Amino acid sequence: MPAGNDASANISKRIKELGGWRGETLERLRRLILDADPRVVEEWKWVKPTSPGTPVWSHDGGICTGEAYKEVVKLTFFRGAAVHDPKKLFNSSLEGNVRRAIDFREGDSLNEAAFRQLIRSAVSTNAAVLAERAAKKKK
Repeated sequence: MPAGNDASANISKRIKELGGWRGETLERLRRLILDADPRVVEEWKWVKPTSPGTPVWSHDGGICTGEAYKEVVKLTFFRGAAVHDPKKLFNSSLEGNVRRAIDFREGDSLNEAAFRQLIRSAVSTNAAVLAERAAKKKK
């Protein structure tokens, strides 16, 4: 499960392999994630014989995964149900108790400022969970 340069190279390779609108969309989302929080770590996880792996962005825990399907590029947020989403960017996996996702279709527009804020909120949520766990350990 490489992190850092190997993971970044794998993500770049995946974007190039996708090409077209899906590659462009994943590249744009990646730039926005890294812009929203320069301390984000890129990871490449869940490599299996049936899957080359999945891009993951983390800071104090997983923020989101980036996957491409025929009709959508999907970002799944690990703790999305707990993340403040005032602009209602989440549009998929809304019924779950933990995760939330955003499906991007060809030609979709994106409120970039709201998206960057959503990333920052996800990082804040991760930090709060870590702080809560640390407090419990001290008891």
